[in-house]
Amino acid sequence: MQAIANIDVLSLANTALSLFTAFVLGGLIGFERQVRQRTAGLRTNVLVAVGAALFVDIAVRLYGIHGGTPTMLHVIAYVVSGVGFLGAGVIMREEGSVRGINTAATLWGSAAVGCAAGADLLLEAVLGCAFVLAANTLLRPVVNRIHRQPLDTVSVEATYIVTVIAPRERRREALTLLENVFESADYPLRNVEVQPFGPAEVEIEARLVATSIEGAELDRLIERLRESASVLQAFWSQDAST
Repeated sequence: MQAIANIDVLSLANTALSLFTAFVLGGLIGFERQVRQRTAGLRTNVLVAVGAALFVDIAVRLYGIHGGTPTMLHVIAYVVSGVGFLGAGVIMREEGSVRGINTAATLWGSAAVGCAAGADLLLEAVLGCAFVLAANTLLRPVVNRIHRQPLDTVSVEATYIVTVIAPRERRREALTLLENVFESADYPLRNVEVQPFGPAEVEIEARLVATSIEGAELDRLIERLRESASVLQAFWSQDAST
C-alpha cells in the first residue's frame, strides 16, 4: 500500500507542469532540427527533454519522501553522461569529414533543458531553450558566411561532398540525375562512388571542388535532386583538406 501512501495531488501537478514544460521546450528545439532534416528531430529531442525531466523529478520526489543524500545531483550527472552516449550514436564519420556533431550537441542541450524543468527551474529551462535555438538559428548565417569565403591559399581547397541515397534498382537513374544537375550548373563532380546502403538502397557520393560557391546554390541543387522519385535522401557537407 506504499504506492497509495505516496500519492500527492500537489506533487503530481508539479510533475505534470515540469513534464509539460520539457515537452514544449524540447519540441521547439526538435522542430528546428526536424525542419533541417537532421538525424535527431522533433520526437528525439522531445523524448530526451521529457526523459531527463522525469528522471530529475523522480529523484526530487524520492528525496522528499525518504530523505537521504541529494540524489537529484547524482541523477543529473548520470543524465549528462547517458545523453553523451546517445549523442555519439548520431555522429557519422565519412572520408575526411564528420557529420552530426551539432545534432549531438543539440541533444545535450535538450537534456539540460529537461533537467532544469524537472528540477522546477522553469524560467531557467526557458532561457536554456532560447540559447539552444539561438545557437542553431542565429549563428547559422555567420557559419555559412565563413564557409562561403573564397580560399586564396593555394595549399588549401574546399571540397564539398554530395551524398545521394537511392533505391538499388534505380541507382543508374539517380546517378545520371546527380551528374546532370551539377553539370548543368557548371559544377562538375569527381570521384563518384556507389556503395550499398542498407538492404535495398545504395549511397552515391561525389566530390565537388570549388574555392568559391554559395551554400544557397548548393541547397537549390540538392532540392532539385530531392524532387526526383529516384532519390530517397540528398544532402551536402564540406570538407577542408590541405
